[in-house]
Amino acid sequence: MDEGNGRHVVVTAALRRGGRVLLAHRSPGRDFYPDAWDLPGGHVEPGEAPRAALARELAEELGVVADVVGEPVARLVADDLVMDVWVVDAWRGEVLNRQPHEHDALEWCDAAELSGRALAHADLGRVLRGLLAG
Repeated sequence: MDEGNGRHVVVTAALRRGGRVLLAHRSPGRDFYPDAWDLPGGHVEPGEAPRAALARELAEELGVVADVVGEPVARLVADDLVMDVWVVDAWRGEVLNRQPHEHDALEWCDAAELSGRALAHADLGRVLRGLLAG
């Protein structure tokens, strides 16, 4: 079953630490959502379970072994994609930018620091503020 209904299916993680969430700045040369702040993650490959895809993407992008548990806390839909957001509060390893061609910066932000940022998805700020408030 194609849960994306013809759209790209993307899985992302809101890594939380000390009242902050990790944002990744998409490089200006990216085809989709260039020069915008987003959550780390990526596409689900054919036949891949979403949790496994997210764990793989976090290892590739950040070099961490994440504990991806439960269900997504949000689903954001745009013309070209469906993005599921998981909260990840536990991982092993140090967060590093292992894919600088995809993201040119990583930054831990609190709720106030989300304001004024160009976010990749219109509802992302609302979702993240809710996660940081709870």
